[in-house]
Amino acid sequence: MNSTGQSSNNVLVTGGAGFIGSCFCRSWYDHQSSPIVVIDKLTYAGHLSSLSDLATRADFHFERGDVADIDFVSDLMARYQPSAILHLAAESHVDRSITGPEPFLQSNVVGTVRLLEATRAYWSKLQGPAQEAFRFVSISTDEVFGSLAATGKFDESSPYAPNSPYAASKAAADHFVRAYYHTYGLPTITTNSSNNYGPFQFPEKLIPTMILKAMRSEKLPIYGDGKNVRDWIHVEDHCSALRAVIEKGVPGATYNIGANCERSNLEVVTSICQIVDELSGNTKAPSTDLIEFVKDRPGHDQRYAIDNSKAIRELDWSPVHSFESGLASTVQWYAENSEWIQQVLTDRRSLPRLGVL
Repeated sequence: MNSTGQSSNNVLVTGGAGFIGSCFCRSWYDHQSSPIVVIDKLTYAGHLSSLSDLATRADFHFERGDVADIDFVSDLMARYQPSAILHLAAESHVDRSITGPEPFLQSNVVGTVRLLEATRAYWSKLQGPAQEAFRFVSISTDEVFGSLAATGKFDESSPYAPNSPYAASKAAADHFVRAYYHTYGLPTITTNSSNNYGPFQFPEKLIPTMILKAMRSEKLPIYGDGKNVRDWIHVEDHCSALRAVIEKGVPGATYNIGANCERSNLEVVTSICQIVDELSGNTKAPSTDLIEFVKDRPGHDQRYAIDNSKAIRELDWSPVHSFESGLASTVQWYAENSEWIQQVLTDRRSLPRLGVL
């Protein structure tokens, strides 16, 4: 911060080279003029190629490093003087957490706590309006709430009941973010989002994996009976909600971010097959013939659904993408961006299954 204890208008985005983070950066510049500073460790799911269109901007700054490194983060805060922090850095794939929980503990829990500590030290030295206006926004998931039956939705009062190591690590991080607000007064806000989809998503999650496999005419493995239901939101709708949270969110509050778009896994994969066939002009065997049902994932939650009414009411926000148009544009993007796919997969053609006991 400067000698008067005032912050700048910089927004610090952790995990900004990942799927949601890179989309947020692009969407921010479409609507705002404030500079962005990205911190990213550039693990397997974070890639500078996802930010290549921003690299030449004078108001965009990239710093490679780990949010768990307090000295590194503290130095960046002192240099860039952020007025808001958007915390997206995380290990996020459930199957990976089943195979190896330890990285999720380190990144999602230890990393969050150390980032909170560095932020508290920085924020405590701000003065007057700068301290009052500062926000720490932590992005979480609906998976912390566990599994729903056939009816009902998660809202901001839903009890936490995580069922996977990934969900448990995000739940722990959420509790620390809440504690730093109640204990230290740090102006934190937590968002819990439904499943994201869209361009630049690393090909290990359901939608990009199935798109690539369908385009290659490979088998399409669906866990269990395919009836597990997820609530989907286009990443651009999620990022517009995050901009609204930074602008209008109330410290100490939580907001559920969703698009009221429930689909079973089988429905999603079937839709992908139909779109791929249309784009390729496939008139032979339909891609749905590639679907095969495989052993279910351990602890597989049956259903997620988000009640987004608080976010709509208090943030003056609403999603604009339908699932049908959003999925079609996503398939189109993967079909047209083979160079990015090759870069992020580092020449690996196969997409092996993780999370098998």
